[in-house]
Amino acid sequence: MKPFLSFFALFSLVVFLLPLAALNPDKPLQPGAETNQPVSAASVPPIRQEESPVSPTAGDAPSEPAQEALSAQQVPQPESFSILDRSTGKIEKIPVLDYLYGAVAAELPPGFHAEAMKAQAIASHTYGLYCHAHPDPQLNGADFSADPSNWEGYVTQAQMLERYPDLGETYWKKITDAVNEVAAAVLVYQEEPILAAYHSMSAGATEFASNVWNGSVPYLVPADSVGDTLANAFETTVSFAAEQIKGILTEAYPDLTVGGDTRSWFQIVSRSPSGYVLTLQVGNLQISGKDLRTLLGLRSTNFTIAAQIDSFLFTTRGYGHGVGLSQYGADYMARQGNGYEAILLHYYTGVQLAQAADE
Repeated sequence: MKPFLSFFALFSLVVFLLPLAALNPDKPLQPGAETNQPVSAASVPPIRQEESPVSPTAGDAPSEPAQEALSAQQVPQPESFSILDRSTGKIEKIPVLDYLYGAVAAELPPGFHAEAMKAQAIASHTYGLYCHAHPDPQLNGADFSADPSNWEGYVTQAQMLERYPDLGETYWKKITDAVNEVAAAVLVYQEEPILAAYHSMSAGATEFASNVWNGSVPYLVPADSVGDTLANAFETTVSFAAEQIKGILTEAYPDLTVGGDTRSWFQIVSRSPSGYVLTLQVGNLQISGKDLRTLLGLRSTNFTIAAQIDSFLFTTRGYGHGVGLSQYGADYMARQGNGYEAILLHYYTGVQLAQAADE
């Protein structure tokens, strides 16, 4: 696993610096997505992944039971995760089960299907174990970071009750019931916990990890995610004044020059097979789609650009980095009758479910 350490470190930074906000109806989004996490897998999940819109559907349709039992393999886990609170700078030890409750509460709107919650719990559990096994020296001994005060990474039961004074108890029970069913389950590849990246919603298909971070793993490759296209706010448009854009870009790229005709400022050079912008020509420079997304705070790198006389319209599809588990895609799959195992094996290629056991 050592070859992926630099990949993990970069992922963790990206996941939390991007608007990967937690997936909650009021605040959120969140690992990855980018914040949504999720390299927290996303921003770490907690990759953290970005703020998400409200679920397009409500209620829990019946879903098929898990198709496979957990393998006999056991993966050691600590009694608690050491989590750096980014708001206070303090490191707290949170029991693993309490973390899983709080991660699902922070990452998903309470109206999501229970099978999607189970899938998210296993992804968060696995991500935590990956971080525990591959510590980031910059976190001063913490396994990963979160920001509970801003609903990023995980929250407490008290926060849930404060946010939902009338339905908080009901929501919390739904979450804990779902998590308790899968509390022993984790995802492994070649007998090691995977880097379980996740995000809010894809642009209709997920993305190669190598197109987002400096590294790749065989289980983070594109998967169809058509359900995302039905989500609220799947496609959004934001406008920027030409002078505003020019100021942002020239500050980031002092050598940039653009012509007088705004129609010549941007040209998309390449897209990934999943539709995400990889590179584009901006004036005299070529930059990456992910860098432009970061500079402008776009919801994803699947975007189009329409030049007007003195402004630009950016239309984005999806929300988050697009790698790994799509949270809205998971909810859609659950409502089509898929259990958590089918969801996870769809978004993480070639992985297996194993059992976590105390160290």
